[in-house]
Amino acid sequence: MTTAYGRRDFLERVGAGALALAFAQRDWAASPNGKPLQGLFPIGQTPCTPDNKLDLDCLAAEVRFCNRGGVHGFVWPQIASGWAALTREERISGAEAILAAGKSGKTALVIGVQTTTGDVASATEYAKHAAQHGADAIVSLPPEKADAAGMLEYYKAIGKATDLPLFVQSIGDMSIDLVVQMFKEIPTMRVIKDEAGVPIQRVAEIREKTGGKLNVFSGQGVRTMITEMERGFMGHCPTTGLADIYAQAFDLWHAGKKREGFDMFGRVLAFESIPNAGSYVLTARGVFKEDTITRSMSLSPGQSSAPSGGAPRRPPALDEAGKREIRDALNTYLKPYLRG
Repeated sequence: MTTAYGRRDFLERVGAGALALAFAQRDWAASPNGKPLQGLFPIGQTPCTPDNKLDLDCLAAEVRFCNRGGVHGFVWPQIASGWAALTREERISGAEAILAAGKSGKTALVIGVQTTTGDVASATEYAKHAAQHGADAIVSLPPEKADAAGMLEYYKAIGKATDLPLFVQSIGDMSIDLVVQMFKEIPTMRVIKDEAGVPIQRVAEIREKTGGKLNVFSGQGVRTMITEMERGFMGHCPTTGLADIYAQAFDLWHAGKKREGFDMFGRVLAFESIPNAGSYVLTARGVFKEDTITRSMSLSPGQSSAPSGGAPRRPPALDEAGKREIRDALNTYLKPYLRG
């Protein structure tokens, strides 16, 4: 039987390397296939051909990259994926490509089901499709401009659509009380990807008020991962390019090797200090093609969607010297640690 515990007890147990045992005892913290819903769950980038067609081969390659790299999970499509610029057909075909590519892997696959209009019928359709094709979990942003009651009803409807674990994405001013109410009233809710308010100041209270059962994931670029782990975040959602390095930092930290985890995360920060490194790293690592472009969008704080049909984002112009600088940094400084 799971009992409630405080932040200090939680951190001591994690620091002592009790994470694996804790998850073995808590079926609610795993997918139907037994994949733990904790660790590194990067938000997948959406690769397109130069004429702006969704590149399913590159999307599948992104999933295989995560499986090779020991990355705990993979999420698509969400804000960093440019989800609102995807058509229904692209969402369906992209989800099927991802789930087929990762079918035999250990990476937990989480499919985004939100819609630009907040239409519950379409969101539940995406959720059921994900379940039918072997997803490990689903995730959704809330409907734009919905009040607390509207968000609760929306997530309750999605939670009832399938038996898959539900990740709730918080934004704007979604309160802790609402998060806790959702957790109590939605049996399938397992994770809150918290990007409302100041998440690093909210995590301890969320964990305490849910008895330690609701996993709290971080987003917002995961630039403060060490502090996030110290304060009780159980998952992190960066972009994909260095997800295998992030995953190693997480694994080391939660195995009690905090100094080694600290050093591993420092390699991420050092690499990302290279100008435009993040925009080219998947290409430099052979996952995307040289002419791949990605769909993305710029959202204001608290905004969950943008008009559909958005243009693809071409990476900032990199000359050959800039590309060589990134490849050289990968080979010189990170090669011993690259898994993907």
